[in-house]
Amino acid sequence: MKILLISPTQTGIGGIAQHVSGLANFLKKNGHKIEIISSENTFTIPINGLKNPSFMISSFFKTKFKKDYDIVHAHNIPSALAMKNVKGKKILSIHGVFSKQINELHGKTATTLSQKYENNALGWADAITVVSKEAYSYYAARGYEIQQIPNAINVESLPKNKEKKYEKQIIFAGRLSKEKGVWILLEICKNLPDDIDIIILGAGPDADKIKDISNSRNNVHFLGYLPKEKTIPLIRGSDILIQPSLNEGISSTILEAMACKIPIIATNVGGNMELIEHNQTGFLVDPNSSSQILDLINYVFSNTDKIHLITNNAFAKIHSYDWENVGNIYLKLYEKLLH
Repeated sequence: MKILLISPTQTGIGGIAQHVSGLANFLKKNGHKIEIISSENTFTIPINGLKNPSFMISSFFKTKFKKDYDIVHAHNIPSALAMKNVKGKKILSIHGVFSKQINELHGKTATTLSQKYENNALGWADAITVVSKEAYSYYAARGYEIQQIPNAINVESLPKNKEKKYEKQIIFAGRLSKEKGVWILLEICKNLPDDIDIIILGAGPDADKIKDISNSRNNVHFLGYLPKEKTIPLIRGSDILIQPSLNEGISSTILEAMACKIPIIATNVGGNMELIEHNQTGFLVDPNSSSQILDLINYVFSNTDKIHLITNNAFAKIHSYDWENVGNIYLKLYEKLLH
């Protein structure tokens, strides 16, 4: 098959980027011809709030010259306009609830405008997929035919080495922005016991706030964005991964921590509740509650035997989210649309 993937991003530690790059690698390995349009090869304005709109417009014009694809697979709503522009069977994959994400980031006016565009975008697709049960319920309730296909990782390709920098080491890896709970992360940093070190990986509009607190606290270490070959060893070497997101799909970072057998403390939102069963495969806390996360950090360090059982339970779930499984679900969807 000749397949065009359209995505706002295809590199970095973000969930969409990892999903698109993982899907592309799986499809190439299985003999399909893949082309990708993303912000990495298309003009965008690198300013918060303008990157996605500028990608939407520039990718639309870029697809004017694209022809003869079997499958046109767009990832997230900003990619839909370009998808509409190309001949081929069209799939729109939504990573989260789009209007909810816009509301948290940009407010009510932007949400109203985005909802109108989203309604059009959903109508342009021959098939719609979502990564989480939360998104499935939301869009199915609006009358759309939806298929849930989760995010995935390539378990066998994850680096096997471990990098432990500190005796008690916790880690956050993700986009540094409001929807990822950066304000909660800052509160955790301010109140973390001195004998526990936190490593923060990522980039985003709130990176300067993280830099500031890392300069004022000896146990807060901001390393910025790191490629996967450096991120995974730091996750493997950590005692806990924390994720205080306000909304979330199926998090690639959580999947990677499960594959690395690292205990996870995450908020009980979106796809986190699919991946984590509280006190069985990890720990769930209320959003906006730094105190619950701090209490659980202390609990993890004090209950080694219990944590060993929890991480083994989480690892047992990871096969369902491997690209060898998830990639074949996409291939079946492609073939169904073509035949």
